[in-house]
Amino acid sequence: MLFSKPGLILSSLRFLQLTLKPNPIPSIRHRFFSSFSPNHSSRLSPPGNPLIHCPSLSPNPIPHNPNPIQEPDSNFSTDQFSLISNLFTDPSVSPGPVLHAELDRSGIEPGPPLLHAVFERFGSSPKLLHSLFLWAEKRPGFILDPKLFDSMVNVLAKSREFHSAWNLVRDHIDDNDDERLVSVGTFAILIRRYARAGISQPAIRTFEFARNNTSILDSDSEMSLFGILLDSLCKEGSVREASNYFHQRKKTESSWVPSIRIYNILLNGWFRSRKLKQGERLWEEMKEENVRPSVVTYGTLVEGYCRMRRVEKALEMVGDMAKEGVEPNAIVYNPIIDALAEAGRFKDALGLMERFHVLEIGPTESTYNSLVKGFCKAGDLAGASKILRMMISRGFVPSPTSYNYFFRYFSRCGKIEEGMNLYTKMIESGYTPDRLTYHLLVKMLCEEERLDLAIQVSKEMRQKGYDMDLATSTMLVHLLCKMHRLEEAFAEFEDMIRRGIVPQYLTFQRLNALLKKKGMTQMAQRLCKLMSSVPHSTKLPNTYEQDRDDAYVRRKSIIQKAKAFSDMLKDCKDPRELDKYRNSLEDSVSGENCDRGY
Repeated sequence: MLFSKPGLILSSLRFLQLTLKPNPIPSIRHRFFSSFSPNHSSRLSPPGNPLIHCPSLSPNPIPHNPNPIQEPDSNFSTDQFSLISNLFTDPSVSPGPVLHAELDRSGIEPGPPLLHAVFERFGSSPKLLHSLFLWAEKRPGFILDPKLFDSMVNVLAKSREFHSAWNLVRDHIDDNDDERLVSVGTFAILIRRYARAGISQPAIRTFEFARNNTSILDSDSEMSLFGILLDSLCKEGSVREASNYFHQRKKTESSWVPSIRIYNILLNGWFRSRKLKQGERLWEEMKEENVRPSVVTYGTLVEGYCRMRRVEKALEMVGDMAKEGVEPNAIVYNPIIDALAEAGRFKDALGLMERFHVLEIGPTESTYNSLVKGFCKAGDLAGASKILRMMISRGFVPSPTSYNYFFRYFSRCGKIEEGMNLYTKMIESGYTPDRLTYHLLVKMLCEEERLDLAIQVSKEMRQKGYDMDLATSTMLVHLLCKMHRLEEAFAEFEDMIRRGIVPQYLTFQRLNALLKKKGMTQMAQRLCKLMSSVPHSTKLPNTYEQDRDDAYVRRKSIIQKAKAFSDMLKDCKDPRELDKYRNSLEDSVSGENCDRGY
C-alpha cells in the first residue's frame, strides 16, 4: 500500500480541511450541524472524544464557492411542504385513501412548485408520490404542468410500474390544452427506463409508438428520439439489439443517411461492452461509407481503447486526429489521463496533463478528478491532496465528486474515523454531501458493523433531502438483522414497501428466518403478507454470507494441508505416509469443488 502510515493520513486530512472553508452563516451550521458541535452530545463525535485530533482550520483558507444548502423554493409555502414531508415519513400513513384523507384534513392547496419540491425530495417513494399526484389532480383549480407530468411518469417507470405509467400517458395524450403534457421527453423517459430495466423490445416499441404519433413527433424530434433509443440501449448493455435495429432501418429505408451522432453512439456502445472486434468493424464501415469522423468520434475511440487498457493505441488515435486535421480537446485527453491514473502511471498522467494545460482549452474539473480518483485508488492520499491543491490554485472548486473518491478509499479500507472526520468538516464548512457520499458512508459503517453511526448518518441523509434508496435501506436492514434488532429491521422493511421500493427476496428470507427463530411469529406473518403484496422475484444469489464464510474456512484448510504436504515431501521417505496426506488433500479439493457446483 502506498499510503499506510497514520501520520501521512492525518497530514493529508489536514490539507483537506484547508480546502473546506468555514461556513460564514451560523444559522445554517446550527440547523444542519448542531449534532456535531462540541457542546452537544453526538453519536458521531462524543464530547471530549473527537474522532481525530485535527488542527484548526486555516484563518485564511483558499477562497472557493462551497455548495450551499439549498433553501426551499419561495413559490410555495414551506409549512405545506413540511406537512407533506411529515405525512410521507409517518409509518402509519399508507398510500391511497389514508394519505388522501390526511391531505384533505391538512388544508393543503397543491400547486406544481410544491409538488416539484416533494418529488425532488422523495424520489425513492413511488407509491406515495403517485398517490399524492392522483389526489392533486382532483383538487379544484389544480393545473398540471409538463414537467410535473414527466416527473410522475419517470417515478412510475423507475419503480417498473410501466402499466401505470402508460395509463397516465394514454389519459393525457389527446389533451387539447394549450400546454401539451405528453411530449418527446415523455417517451424518452419511458425508453430510458425500459432500457435500464434490461427489456429492450418494449423500448423499441415505445419509439415506434411515438414515431407513429405525428402530432407529437416531427422529423427532427424523431431523429433525436431515435438517438436516445440507441444510446439508452447501448449504455445498458443491449448494444447488439441497438445495432440490429439500426441496420434494419438502414436496410428498409434506402434514402435514410444516418448522422455521425448515430455512429458515435453505436461505437461507444460496442467499446463499453468490450466488443473490440465489432467496434473496429463499425469504424471500418464508417470509413467505407465516407462518414467524416468528428472530435466526438475520436474521443469515443480513445475512451474505448482506454477502457480496455490499450492506452498506447489510444495515443495512436490522437496522432491520426492530427493527420485528419481534427483538433483534440478534453473529450480526447481526459480518458487517457484517467486510464494512466487508473494504471498507477502518475508520472505519465501528470506529464500529459501539463501538455494539455498548455493548450487553449486546458484541463477540466473532470481531468483533476480523474487524478484524484487514481491516487485514492492507489491509497496515496498525499498525492490526491496535492492534486486538489493544484486544482484550487488553477481556479477550480472541488465538488462533492472530488471528495467522494476519498470516501471510497475510507470505505474500502474501513477507516471509519477518517471518513467521519472528513464528513464532519464538509458539513461544518457548508458543503452539501451528495447522495453518493451518504451511500458510501452508510456502506462503510454497515460493513464495519457500526450500527448506531449508520442509523445516525441515514437520519441525516433524510434530513438533507435524500430519500433512502434500495441499496442503503437493504444494507441497513441486513445490519439490523445481524445485530438482532429485529423490530427496527422490520420497521425499515415495512417502510421500504410503504414507499414503493420492493426489497430483495434475500432480505425477506433473512429477516423472516430470524423472526421465526426468535418466536416472533406474528411479525413474521405480517412480513410475509407485506412481501406477497408486491411483485417480486424469488431468484436468489448463488452465495450467501454464511456460505462465503464456510468457503473461506475450507479454502484456508486446503492451503494449510497443501503447505504441510509440501513440507513433508522435503523430509518424508515413507510412500505410505505420502499417500495418506495426498488422499486427504484430494478429498478436501473434491469437496470444495462439489460445494461450488463444479
